[in-house]
Amino acid sequence: KSGPKPPVDEHAEVEHIYQRILQHQSEAAAKRGKAYTVTIPGTTIAFDMVGVPAGEFLMGSPDSDPQHSKDEQPQHKVQIDPFWMQAHEVTWDEYRLFMFATQAGEIEHKDEIVDGTTRPTRPYVEMSFGMGINGFPAISMTQHAANKYAEWLSAKTGEFYRLPTEAEWEYACRAGTTTPFYFGSDASQLGDYAWYSKNSGGKYQKVATKKPNPWGLFDMLGNVSEWTLDEYEPYPAKTETDPWVKATTPYPQSVRGGSWFDGADRNRCAARLPSDPSWKQQDPQLPKSIWYETDAQWLGFRLIHPAKVPPVAEMYQYWNNGVEHDEQ
Repeated sequence: KSGPKPPVDEHAEVEHIYQRILQHQSEAAAKRGKAYTVTIPGTTIAFDMVGVPAGEFLMGSPDSDPQHSKDEQPQHKVQIDPFWMQAHEVTWDEYRLFMFATQAGEIEHKDEIVDGTTRPTRPYVEMSFGMGINGFPAISMTQHAANKYAEWLSAKTGEFYRLPTEAEWEYACRAGTTTPFYFGSDASQLGDYAWYSKNSGGKYQKVATKKPNPWGLFDMLGNVSEWTLDEYEPYPAKTETDPWVKATTPYPQSVRGGSWFDGADRNRCAARLPSDPSWKQQDPQLPKSIWYETDAQWLGFRLIHPAKVPPVAEMYQYWNNGVEHDEQ
């Protein structure tokens, strides 16, 4: 007689994924260049990865930026290890494979490691809100959901993926520049590089349809804002190496990049946004869903693939911050 399934041992699942990544590491490394394309196994869906070199930069805004905010200061030096970043935000084409795995044909490609990854509950509304699916950015997921997508994608591909830290995100966005925008200081040029309040038509647009930054990354500013790994905290006044502010509470977490909803001031490389409980205001569930930010229809994410594979314990922490349940 069948009964309820036993609870998933997430530490064991991460160990299994880690072993798969190690097995694929040499093969995958041989295929990687400065830029490369990944096709999600068992599908025809692909995405591009762009190489981000190691380096040092000044994180935050100087006083000379007339639109700087207090939370963007003090400027401080940060050293970053190399990684690859998705060339554009995760699209519905990719994310729906994770949300609706059994409806996407995955049942025909049985994989215990992939199947062990926790998946979202069914959404209670149509999550694109009529703005478009094919080629458009996925939106309104929690940071927890983005982390679990990274775990699922790592299991599927045998390559390690995670959200970028806030420092990694800004470093990649700036792409070696020091101006408020990665194309300079003239906000009148923003429309050539970003979908924002003046040109978006009040909704998100297809990814990679504007000019990229100098490193070939599209939509780092505008279109949809992007989750990072970090808890939102004041900046330190010291040099840091690959900083990661680990979450200790459900709110606030750091979001970057501005969106189709925002003006030019929020679409600067240094602009920061703290997550907020109001992003789930329409959620009828009690407690609130750990998967959906229904009121944040301008919020998405993209992933990175670090050059170094972390140990299992650290990998687990990247995908499980432990504070996904709302406390209110």
